[in-house]
Amino acid sequence: MDLDKRVSRFYFFIWLQWAVKLTVNTFILALFFAVFITLGVYFNEGAQPLSSEIEKALLAIFKFWFMLSWSFALLIMLFRSLKYIFNRCIQGYEFTLLYCKEEETKEEAKEIVKNIGYGDLLKVWRKWFLLIVWLVAAQMIVAVIVMKIGSSYSTLFSWFNIYVPYIFILIAGFFSFIILSTKCKKVRIRKC
Repeated sequence: MDLDKRVSRFYFFIWLQWAVKLTVNTFILALFFAVFITLGVYFNEGAQPLSSEIEKALLAIFKFWFMLSWSFALLIMLFRSLKYIFNRCIQGYEFTLLYCKEEETKEEAKEIVKNIGYGDLLKVWRKWFLLIVWLVAAQMIVAVIVMKIGSSYSTLFSWFNIYVPYIFILIAGFFSFIILSTKCKKVRIRKC
């Protein structure tokens, strides 16, 4: 198989695993937060017997808090999900994280972190997160231009809701993985 195709498949499958894991974990965490807050409001207000009005009110509270919880859960899961892209052999390649110490020698600088902890990811995550932000911002600019030129929306951001940036984040995630090893010195792709 051609080398470029294997590398392209590596990027696609690492992104696909990341996107599925990010989506599922974000949904579960946001659901947990929204249910917890909704039940907290329900019991704080005296836990009245359920009627159609109370069910509608609880559903409205749940929807409101689910949307807010989604944003909070997404930030948490973006940080957590980065850990799981490393040291996974896909299509014969893997992302590796190199040691990042101030007083490192040349030999230590080439050593791969086998058991990655969240503390090892802070510098990488910061660079990766800013890369995601810039890629999402570029997508937003293109989307606004396309919507302004070729759509029938009356206002500029009437199409925008809380889930649109999530789609942009998923798209940006794919391109960020391609750029990550060139942007961050401590991230490398190697054959496995």
